[in-house]
Amino acid sequence: MKKQEAKNRVKNLIFQFIKYLEIVKGRSESTQNIYLRKLLKFFEWFGYKDPEKIDKETIWQFRIYLSNKKLDKKTQAHYLIVLRNFLKFLKKEMNLKVLDFTQIDLPKLPEREIKVLSENELKSLLNSPNGNDLKSLRDKAILEILFSTGLRVSELCSLNRDVDIEKGELVVKGKGNRIRTVFLSDSAKEALKNYLERREDNDPALFISLARNKDPQRITPRAVQKIVKYYAIKAGIIKNVHPHVLRHQLATLLVSAGVNLRVVQEILGHKNISTTQVYTHISKPELKKIYEEVINKKINNT
Repeated sequence: MKKQEAKNRVKNLIFQFIKYLEIVKGRSESTQNIYLRKLLKFFEWFGYKDPEKIDKETIWQFRIYLSNKKLDKKTQAHYLIVLRNFLKFLKKEMNLKVLDFTQIDLPKLPEREIKVLSENELKSLLNSPNGNDLKSLRDKAILEILFSTGLRVSELCSLNRDVDIEKGELVVKGKGNRIRTVFLSDSAKEALKNYLERREDNDPALFISLARNKDPQRITPRAVQKIVKYYAIKAGIIKNVHPHVLRHQLATLLVSAGVNLRVVQEILGHKNISTTQVYTHISKPELKKIYEEVINKKINNT
């Protein structure tokens, strides 16, 4: 098979896989693009050779290549996860004789570190937008909703303004097109109401950009990240604060209050309970109290 023909065959297989992710697995366009980029990167490194030529030595050499590129462990692992899923597709859906995907070992990742704010830091952040202009009211509503709902920033940006504020519920389409309901706190409802009352445009987006001399348009995740960072600095918080920190904040608060993990999983839109369980490692302040009481009692009785 000529080199160009081999390259075209590989690209066609990748295309079939991406369509499989879309049609069968219901993966988002963002996920599809990530898988596409990583597969093209691998086969560029592999010289667009036949996938059936991939063996364990190939995988090992690719891991060395990724390591030499100084990519972090999480990124390296994701490349391997993409390859595993692609080989699984080729074997089960295309009946090709490729390396069994279970032969690809994933690197052990360090335990995920969850960063949260103190109670005073959270209060200062939420109160940082204190003006009555449209921008301040919008930013206040963004911060309050991020915290009270635990939404991902992409989910926040996709919201439309036809919400029932009094009901205090938002229906969200999250990862994998999974639908869930999240709830607004009283302060979030008030902030949202104040913001919408000042809106004079007809754009359907709940949150819009407010660039000068431009028509309103749906706010972007990057813009929300900048907003959160700006108000964190304004509030005097020296930690690296981003929208996901407020998602962590809600999860930590719920788990600390004894809310069932399955409920927290549903609110956050986690596909697997194992993702939610990470918050049990940081949200049990009562454990220290119990430990100290037991140890001190033991010491005092000896």
